[in-house]
Amino acid sequence: MVLKERHPGHNVNRQSLLSGLNVITDQHLMPRDRFVEMVDAAVRNGAKIVQLREKHTPPEEIARLGQSLLSVTRRYGALLLINDDPEIAHAIGADGVHVGREDATVPEARVLLGPDAIIGVTCYGQIERAVAAVQEGADYVAFGTPFPSPTKGTQGKTPLTIYREVKQHVSVPVFAIGGINAGNAQQIRDAGADAISVVSGVFGAPDVGAAAKFLATMFT
Repeated sequence: MVLKERHPGHNVNRQSLLSGLNVITDQHLMPRDRFVEMVDAAVRNGAKIVQLREKHTPPEEIARLGQSLLSVTRRYGALLLINDDPEIAHAIGADGVHVGREDATVPEARVLLGPDAIIGVTCYGQIERAVAAVQEGADYVAFGTPFPSPTKGTQGKTPLTIYREVKQHVSVPVFAIGGINAGNAQQIRDAGADAISVVSGVFGAPDVGAAAKFLATMFT
């Protein structure tokens, strides 16, 4: 993979984008020939963050997809994060990375990506994990799953009370992920989350743009 320079001026006010609608790609919901088109529809209609999530795809293909998505996110002033892999994020000049329990640590990702990168951490239902992540330099923490999810399943369902509770312990934005859609997103907002991470609620909708617009407007 060829190392790419970050887009000039794209560092400006990144932290302000850590709220509202974060869309996560899904290779089963998004045909390759419509992949970029579907992301474009979501970002054009208010998604502030795109997280490229490819669990069983070769790194070279993930990098190619990421480079294609960067042209979309930069056009609309959104962020592109790579799921799990700081090395790919670094190689293509993405805005940051989202990591889970079995991925690189926050300090490891920070050393590779630098001080301006956005690093998000999945905390499952564990407030202590969020506190530790923030102490290590995470820019946001994510908790799920509040609702049954086609991608996350129902195991380990997180109570809605956790979003307000965790904000008593950390000062970074708190994201909610898992089964969120137009019918229940208001509950997440009322529960105190700063942002929602959505997969099928946007990319599984009949009209991707309309779904993204509805959810993004709810968190404006």
